[in-house]
Amino acid sequence: MSEATQPPRPEYPRPQFVRSEWLNLNGHWEFEIDHADTGLERGLLERPLSGEILVPFCPESPLSGIGEVDFLNAVWYRRRVQVPSAWEGRRVLAHFQAVDHDATVWCDGVEVARHRGGWTPFTADLGEVAGQEITLVVRARDPRDGAQARGKQSDRYENYGCLYTRTTGIWQTVWLEPVPESRLERPRITPQVADGSFVIEVPLTGPRRGLSVKARLTDDAGEVAHAVARADLDFSVRLTLTVPEDRRRLWSPDDPFLYDIALELVDESGNVVDAATSYAGLRSVTIDGKAILLNGRPVFQRLVLDQGYYPDGILTAPSDEALVRDIELAKAAGFNGARLHQKVFEERFLYHADRMGYLCWGEFGDWGCNVGKDGDNQQPGATYITQWLEAVERDYSHPCIVGWCPLNETTQRLHDRITVLDDVTRGMFLATKAADQTRPVLDASGYSHRVRESDVYDSHNYEQDPQKFAEAMAGLAHGKPFVNRGSGDAEISLPYGGQPYFCSEFGGIWWNPDAGPDEYSWGYGERPRSVEEFYSRFEGLVAALLDDPNMFGYCYTQLTDVYQEQNGIYRFDRSEKFDMERIRAAQCRPAAIEKTES
Repeated sequence: MSEATQPPRPEYPRPQFVRSEWLNLNGHWEFEIDHADTGLERGLLERPLSGEILVPFCPESPLSGIGEVDFLNAVWYRRRVQVPSAWEGRRVLAHFQAVDHDATVWCDGVEVARHRGGWTPFTADLGEVAGQEITLVVRARDPRDGAQARGKQSDRYENYGCLYTRTTGIWQTVWLEPVPESRLERPRITPQVADGSFVIEVPLTGPRRGLSVKARLTDDAGEVAHAVARADLDFSVRLTLTVPEDRRRLWSPDDPFLYDIALELVDESGNVVDAATSYAGLRSVTIDGKAILLNGRPVFQRLVLDQGYYPDGILTAPSDEALVRDIELAKAAGFNGARLHQKVFEERFLYHADRMGYLCWGEFGDWGCNVGKDGDNQQPGATYITQWLEAVERDYSHPCIVGWCPLNETTQRLHDRITVLDDVTRGMFLATKAADQTRPVLDASGYSHRVRESDVYDSHNYEQDPQKFAEAMAGLAHGKPFVNRGSGDAEISLPYGGQPYFCSEFGGIWWNPDAGPDEYSWGYGERPRSVEEFYSRFEGLVAALLDDPNMFGYCYTQLTDVYQEQNGIYRFDRSEKFDMERIRAAQCRPAAIEKTES
């Protein structure tokens, strides 16, 4: 199939807010590396670029056709696009699902958008350009120095430790969409299990007299509920769709049932002004003592650390099928969910997790605040809160998300002066709670817990001896769980306050039977001498947490090898390393199932 009909990553990129008309702009774009970030001065905005790249793959990746892994201070993209004439009378929006890191967009030489942050989408309003051939130009700046949320991207030329090949520029789908002047915006869908309803908040652009919003909830048997609300009194409307008791199905890992939702914006004559579809799962997440409940019942969270890297696409999955495959691999190994670690995953992953019943903790790629020469640049600032709130807003309505964690492994002494990091930690926690009151929030995973009212408390423990690991974790029964310490055993966290507790990183057992004698390879602790020793260690570590009645879950490091970090359950290419039946049996033995169903 030709690129014109089948560009790379052709699937609809925003599956919880779908309009029928759109144009995928993935494919070949003009491209040029701007090493000194002088492109605007040198006229790159006005002239053709010297090379070519395959969007949406970043220039560091093999799939892009570039494969340049050195630091790229700035890169430029250019493409001429024929806008469909059938979109006449509507505005055209250009959506960028993710561009790393600091993006500026021009249309026919006029700046139409700026966005900072490599993890979340942004939109440029191109105006009424139906039937025209337009030129889109994108500049992405990704400087080596300065604080930014890089996640696991290496701050050196080479990969090292748990830092990997960088991503610069466009790395998710670019697409066009026609919209009317008065239109629906993405809804926030809140399930309420207590009364079997969905509360749908629909923001509006250009509300005017006579408009109303209609919402219709359906299942396989047809309409379940409908509601109508006036859309001329405010900039958003709120509708409630109540599911009759005989039509209620709760979303869970065992039954990930999804209802369909149709939204229409109509005028006083009943004409449809705008329309979109969505979906929702009826489920609740609550806390009862040390337990986190799903739909009022404890479900032990057997999570795996998933960093979302691919050998050929780096942060970008080579295909939609690859996203599905990663969830299938995790479930085959006995995991029922994942920490989406140091990366805001593309929304298609969450869509598949929704429909496959896969529990996810949403996380920010916050690493990167410890770079730069200026001391004030050593700490994250307000931009971290801004970028994180964009991620929470994007993913709010996904039923698979059961918790939020904005920061990971931040470290500072407990009794030192208050720092910017203290302010940002509390700011991100409070912002998350304000944006979402339906899920638990962990202030920072592992190390420095600085927010006393954090809903969850956790630790990272990579002790490899199962007996020593079990002894270290046993204090939870007495209200004194394992707590990470700083250098010199310094206190870095506020005291444990009785919250739900889990070991959110453990294991990481180093195993690569194929590693060459000179290959850079690592994992945690001493490498097992045999695969049997691996199984024994894995089974012992998992059992220590599964058998703890006060533990609500765990997160094993990790799903796959990632470059030199070779401690995955699977190889980097997703091929099997182990007997998956044995790995699964260790996690899904009867005691574990009884714990979940108790």
